[in-house]
Amino acid sequence: MTTSNSTYAAWRKLSGTTAGRVLFSAAVSLRAPYFSTVLPYVRDLRPGRAEVSAPKWWGVRNHIGTFHAIAACNLAEVAMGMLAEATVPSTHRWIPKGMTVSYLAKAETSLVAVAELPEPLDVGGAGEGPAGIEVPVPATVTDRRGKVVVTATITIWVTPKRSQH
Repeated sequence: MTTSNSTYAAWRKLSGTTAGRVLFSAAVSLRAPYFSTVLPYVRDLRPGRAEVSAPKWWGVRNHIGTFHAIAACNLAEVAMGMLAEATVPSTHRWIPKGMTVSYLAKAETSLVAVAELPEPLDVGGAGEGPAGIEVPVPATVTDRRGKVVVTATITIWVTPKRSQH
């Protein structure tokens, strides 16, 4: 089973330098424009794990001056999406299906979201036809001091790619 797709291949090519990581992160925002609202910076990406940071800037602040809760959810979703891109085999596709979130503390600084699977992904149950599997992806969002401010589980639906004959 191969996990190589264009997103993960681009990461492997560009991630060796800060400029490359900035370019990759900008490309992520171009591909999924809503992600750009949190100015994501992909810090680490590999099968089963992604780490993405976001600055606290005026575009993510709420009425009390903290990082808006939904912006923190958006950051968690960026991390999940990067994990999925690096983890789901190139023979399959994925789409978010649901999200549960707990807001644990005010987010008063920039944030870092880490999405990490507790065990390797097995897509064996996502067979031919309409069959697919649900994969819960846990994400933790922390502030600059390492305090957990948000936890989320984002469920993705993984199915085989259909041939285009």
